[in-house]
Amino acid sequence: MDIIELGEREAQEVFHELKYRLESTGYLPDEYFLMDSEWENGRTIPKGADIFCTTDYGASEGVYLDVYLKWYENQKPVTKSFITGKTLGENGNDLDRMFLISSAITKAFHGDHATHTRFQKIGGVEDDTGGSIVHLSQQEQRTLINALVEQRKWQEEAMTQTEQLLRRMTGSITAYINEVGMKPLRMCDYDKAVLAIRDGEMAAFTECAAKVPEHADALLVEAAGRPGLVGRNMTAMLLNNRSDVAYSAYCTACKKAIDINDVEKSLFLLHWAEHAVPQLEPSFYGEMACYAHLEHRFIAEQIVHQSSAERIAAAPSRLLEQFAMDQDFRILSELVDKGIHGGGSSSNTLHMLTYGGRNSWMAEELLEKRMWVELHDYSALHACVQNDAVNVAKLLLDNGMDFEEYRQWAELRGGGHEETVQALADHWQELKAPEQQEEAPAQGGMLFG
Repeated sequence: MDIIELGEREAQEVFHELKYRLESTGYLPDEYFLMDSEWENGRTIPKGADIFCTTDYGASEGVYLDVYLKWYENQKPVTKSFITGKTLGENGNDLDRMFLISSAITKAFHGDHATHTRFQKIGGVEDDTGGSIVHLSQQEQRTLINALVEQRKWQEEAMTQTEQLLRRMTGSITAYINEVGMKPLRMCDYDKAVLAIRDGEMAAFTECAAKVPEHADALLVEAAGRPGLVGRNMTAMLLNNRSDVAYSAYCTACKKAIDINDVEKSLFLLHWAEHAVPQLEPSFYGEMACYAHLEHRFIAEQIVHQSSAERIAAAPSRLLEQFAMDQDFRILSELVDKGIHGGGSSSNTLHMLTYGGRNSWMAEELLEKRMWVELHDYSALHACVQNDAVNVAKLLLDNGMDFEEYRQWAELRGGGHEETVQALADHWQELKAPEQQEEAPAQGGMLFG
């Protein structure tokens, strides 16, 4: 496998690539494997940084694996915690396994520099601690290989039905391997392509993928979920000259790229969406931003920045609500400027911005930019009344919301907040006064034409 590069890459991207490799080889700690929070939100690994691991029993339970980054700043060494892994077991075997995981992490970044002699261990450690080791000549190796091949052929027929049933029960080739612990006796070109993605073998992937064009969408989803440069290259290859990718598959691929926090791949997929998908939903870009905001807010911000006004105008209204939850005026302002609609999320958005009065100024400035609340959405006005956000509520009335209709709507939803209601009633009368003067009929006196 290729060595994972550290140099000035986003920390989350490196973490997800390492986690993917450990998981695919069965070396992921069984309790958890987590990146330290200070490396989130697009922080990059310092130039010249290196990595090392420590393994030891925990103070109370389990075995812990700590991964550190070390580098120099102003000619002084700096060491920061990067990743922590844990296993619940706490005996010697658990400790040994965590050391093996530590070794796998070191090899992932530094490579395997060993030259391995071909030795054959007879018996297993568990059942024969004495054992013996023999050195085999080339002729002896060939004799043993031929014998094992014959034995495998003899066993193959007996295993065929069992394997077929296992494959049907487990589903994908990776699920089969994870469950059984080995590859099936027979694999189609699609299976080989999936394993090539998992192993990061570009040449094998290119060869196998070309033989199964009918599975191109499924392979796109798999490749999109593979971290690192190899995963990006595989994804780009599968999109080359494609204009018929199914919408559902493309959405899944984008979510896979977001899940591994690959900003470059995520934005690449969004950029090519219009070229690759024949019937792209107008809300696609907004939907992806909503999905990214759940755990990868930085990617959601980048999607908003790089999306046109037309795409943001078609975005789900909950995107506005999500960023209102963050109290992020910069992104909220950009969403409103690009034409997002409050829709069914207007009341929740205004509630979060006006609750406690701390951020009511945000709501005021956003409504002064443009009216993004539907005129008949009295729940939005009600949220302002309940939070005593008088100035925000006045802006809704100024933009055309009918206060009398709101009062009829609110009668069935509880009273209170009399001072706020009275202030809005007075403001409503001021708004309606010019209209009432124009409509008032002339009474008494003389009229001169």
